[in-house]
Amino acid sequence: MKEFLYGIVHLIARAHERLLSINDSFEYSFSDKELHFLVIGVLGMMILLVVHSVFTVLAKHDHILVISWLYTFTVILVLTFAIEIGQKVSRTGVMEFSDIVFSISGFMLMFLVFAVIRGIVQAILGSRRQRRDGKETF
Repeated sequence: MKEFLYGIVHLIARAHERLLSINDSFEYSFSDKELHFLVIGVLGMMILLVVHSVFTVLAKHDHILVISWLYTFTVILVLTFAIEIGQKVSRTGVMEFSDIVFSISGFMLMFLVFAVIRGIVQAILGSRRQRRDGKETF
């Protein structure tokens, strides 16, 4: 997980350098704010189109829990980064990347436990329904 998150940070840093290089080489005079406006606007729309397509397919196939997990994971990711940045800015703690990794790992482990328990409960309820309906299969 740590390598994955560092990889994302590295990709973002390279993309940022590339955009600044393009801005300079074509002698555009976009300010940092204008570049953020354009890049995040375009990136947001691209993400929206992909996410909407994926969520539509998942919803059609009754995978609402997957949609909920993806949304929750995104919120947890943003929240953990915000907490660490907040600690750095407010000096109420130390900003550590390992805290982010452990936070996300905690969510992943707790979701795994939830998924296992949910699967067991669904299997029990499913077998009860089959016996009740007289459709016992072995």
